[in-house]
Amino acid sequence: MKKRIPISTIMTKKIVTLNKTDDLVTAEKLFKKHKIRHIPVVSGNKIIGMLSYTDLLRISYADAADDEDHDVDTVVYNMFTIEQVMAKNLITINQDTPIKEVAEILAKKEFHALPVVNDDQLVGIVTTTDLINYLISLF
Repeated sequence: MKKRIPISTIMTKKIVTLNKTDDLVTAEKLFKKHKIRHIPVVSGNKIIGMLSYTDLLRISYADAADDEDHDVDTVVYNMFTIEQVMAKNLITINQDTPIKEVAEILAKKEFHALPVVNDDQLVGIVTTTDLINYLISLF
């Protein structure tokens, strides 16, 4: 197995993002539409946070699996801003960071996605699912 393969080979390059001025209802729609669990939050071209679907579930009193019951979610979501709910102290990686190093970071931390940033520009996102799919492809 090659040990210095860069994360750019497995990262997601087509990134769904949120703006810090978007609302949580918009965030929930993006999570469901794209079937994703993590969305970088940007201000202009700079990443300022990461919102996970789990972040939304933590503040929601409604059953998240019930797609028909939007009223309770909307009321709760309107009580918070994206900036209040998102993770702010991010660890970012460069597209040349080796896959092994990224796996070590994710294994030691309590999150499941890392933004990939080059010259202060968000260029991708890598998740634990990306790493698992990469490992599966090796067998």
